Amino acid sequence: MRQQPYIDMDVHGLTVDQAIERIEAQVNKANASTYRIRVVHGFNRGNNIQRAIYRELGHGLNPKILRIVGGDNPGITELVLREYY
Repeated sequence: MRQQPYIDMDVHGLTVDQAIERIEAQVNKANASTYRIRVVHGFNRGNNIQRAIYRELGHGLNPKILRIVGGDNPGITELVLREYY
């Protein structure tokens, strides 16, 4: 089954634990064709989710995530799984 190279996830309205659980599940499901996961968490209330993404998944804690970067606006965080050339 071929996945899309860029996956969008919307975690608005979820608790921090629920959001991290769903994000981790998506990361673990991602195959070699997926290079980024774009997480839309929102701003203000979504800041807790954003901080949890860095805390729970950043700094090499998940070997599938190369790095975590900010998205197009403060309510988006992107998980880079591999470089896209």
